[in-house]
Order: sequence, then C-alpha cells, then structure tokens
Amino acid sequence: MSQLKKYRASCHCGEIQFEFECAPINQGCRCNCSICRRKGATMSDFYVEPEKFSFLKGKESLQRYQFGDHDVYHYFCKTCGIYPFHDGPAFPGKYRVNLGCVEDLNLDSLETRKIDGASF
Repeated sequence: MSQLKKYRASCHCGEIQFEFECAPINQGCRCNCSICRRKGATMSDFYVEPEKFSFLKGKESLQRYQFGDHDVYHYFCKTCGIYPFHDGPAFPGKYRVNLGCVEDLNLDSLETRKIDGASF
C-alpha cells in the first residue's frame, strides 16, 4: 500500500479550511448527475475516512444542499459559494473532496473517471 500523504484544502475565500490524509492522488472523477454537471467539479475518486479528515477552520460557515432522493449532502461555503466536499447517509462522515480546492494539486495531471450519476 502507498504511503499516506496529507493534503490541505479550502474554499475560495479561505473561510473553510480542512486537511485529509490518503494515498497520493493521481485520479479524480466527474459525475453527470444534474448538480455535478452544473458544478463541474473534479472530485476525489474515493471517500476520505472520518479519522483521516479534519476541519482547520470554518465548519460553521458550511451550508448543506440536498435534492431529489436526499441521498447526498452537498456542502458549500456560505460566503464564496464554493463546494469543497460532499457526504451522505450511505457513507456518513466520509467525504468525497472537490480536488479543485486542494492546495498544490494539478488537476490537469490527473486521470478522470466518469460516474454515471444521471442513471442512479
């Protein structure tokens, strides 16, 4: 197994800051469901376990949005509107991270897997 690496991430205005540990990131994913298609975010291709995820600042600045079957909790910063991550009842406390929020990560260097969320 790969060594774990610590990553730092934030929303655009910096109000929400967090860090997480995982294997080095070399792949992301994109979903074609109605909200992900509009967000246009490249997300982590894995869920970060609760013990490997910690807020550094701004948990109180998160707003949650749900739609449809309420299966996913989409979080965004109430100041700048950026979506930093999501979780949901199927994976409580496990976060899929918006890789565009991760410091020093070049999204253009990642392979991107497609998720057919529109068919769920």
